[in-house]
Amino acid sequence: MPAKPMPETTPEESAPTADEADEKGPSAEGTAALIGSGTGGSVPAEAVAPLIRGIAVLRELTEANGTLSLSGLERATGLARSTVDRITATLARMGYVRFDGRDVHLSPRLMELGNAYLAALRLPALLSPHADALADALDESVSLAVADQDGIRFIHQATRRRAMSLSFRIGDLLPAERTAPGPLFATEWTAADWQRWRDRRAADPRDLSFTAVPPRTHRPDARDDDTFVRRTEEASANGWSLDDQLIEPGLVAISVPVRLPGADGRIASVASVVSHTSRHTAHNLRTTLLPRLRSTVEAMERELRDTPPPEPGPPPADLALWTGASKQQLGREFIESLARGLTVLTAFGEGREELTLTEVARATGLARATARRALITYEHLGLVAPAGRTFTPTPRVLSLGFPPLSRTTLSEIAQPHLADLTSRIHESTSLAVLSDSGEEIQLTARVTTARVMSVNITVGTRLPAYATALGRVLLADTRDEEALAPVRSQGYALVDEELEEGLRSIAVPIRDRSGRVVAALNTALHASRRTARECVTDLLPELTATATRIQTDFHTAARFTHVPAS
Repeated sequence: MPAKPMPETTPEESAPTADEADEKGPSAEGTAALIGSGTGGSVPAEAVAPLIRGIAVLRELTEANGTLSLSGLERATGLARSTVDRITATLARMGYVRFDGRDVHLSPRLMELGNAYLAALRLPALLSPHADALADALDESVSLAVADQDGIRFIHQATRRRAMSLSFRIGDLLPAERTAPGPLFATEWTAADWQRWRDRRAADPRDLSFTAVPPRTHRPDARDDDTFVRRTEEASANGWSLDDQLIEPGLVAISVPVRLPGADGRIASVASVVSHTSRHTAHNLRTTLLPRLRSTVEAMERELRDTPPPEPGPPPADLALWTGASKQQLGREFIESLARGLTVLTAFGEGREELTLTEVARATGLARATARRALITYEHLGLVAPAGRTFTPTPRVLSLGFPPLSRTTLSEIAQPHLADLTSRIHESTSLAVLSDSGEEIQLTARVTTARVMSVNITVGTRLPAYATALGRVLLADTRDEEALAPVRSQGYALVDEELEEGLRSIAVPIRDRSGRVVAALNTALHASRRTARECVTDLLPELTATATRIQTDFHTAARFTHVPAS
């Protein structure tokens, strides 16, 4: 349906910018068809065509698990190659993608869009600790999901590491009828919702649009429809729902709704315990684990009832200034309307779950007309929902790169930064973590430089912690020893020919969101190439700058996900 009316604007506010009018390639209508029209109907006249195309590129990269070649993006989106080049150049400037030869990779900074939605939602912050505690107590995977039209989308996963374990990611979209949460959400569907579900089933009988689940082996018929209706009726009567191997053989789950406080008690989220038939049958889940799940859901509902609304966090103000400067520097290769449109999603966040047009414009530093056109575009694509004078981000924001990026590791985050550092200083670089014993370090990422004489160690190598610069940086955060005090105070460690004659190394810490040192970054070189003083004056600033960039990506990725060290 067409976008809902918004506050009146002047003709100047409604006119497209030169950047938008200049954009060539398939029409906005054609591009929207590639990625789904969201709310349906024709593309609003005031929608931002470059923003629609940029969203198409991000979604294709997401569906390809985070990586596609430039030619692959051209084929997948149907866009002209020149348009793909400009879009990816703009996204790279924003830090949302990076290039590796002809391939385009999603970057962790893109997760700030999904983080804005999850922070505005509040549910992950309030409910995730309860889900994690239940997963630990049961030694089974526990997930939290929200409704996304006639599908469900995960907002939290507490998984167990097993040979056969849950592989769904935060942001993954599943068809409601093949899940345990689906019938619970369907208890609140309207007649229009049921019709949309039937239309989707008819258009996509094998669930090919749901890439997180295996395709159906047979075309659903009226009996399948009746089965889901019956499961929904049972869920309404029982207050829980089962998935007995509906997604794939062996996978079973049981779900209970988490309801909002208030008289209507609408479903805010659904908590599920997921297992394998080698450990629990569906019947056993209901008889054995359902009481524990219900108890946890009661604690979640108390959390929702008793926790006061948060104070609004600082908005990402003056982003418009950054996009304007980038346009001046890159010229035509930078699509300013795409960059400005994407910044609109970052206006939402903790304490900013609903914003008016004026508040979005103020938070981003964008003109009201620019913010207005972006919101019209997002409403059409189903990424924001209007409610009177305000707008709220929808779960569909998580479709912009969050699923593949939510499974990233610290070593994967660091690797391209190490490569960039090595290319600048022409020395090998490494990332390491402390072993469980605290006596050794283990290298988790490394980039070498081409030299006749180089430091010959590989990823996985273990070295004594105290004899290495990497180890001393890591130990300085956990041990209160006098010898480590200088490392703590100066923020780096320099080891000069202690581990091996002729080997000199300097390292700096990588900290998590709480400030704890979780890894260390170093460069090691032969003593003939730089003096100890030159290591400090020449290499330390480069190491520190790289560590800061790694930490920025790490903190973005770890805000609502668990990022393992390797």
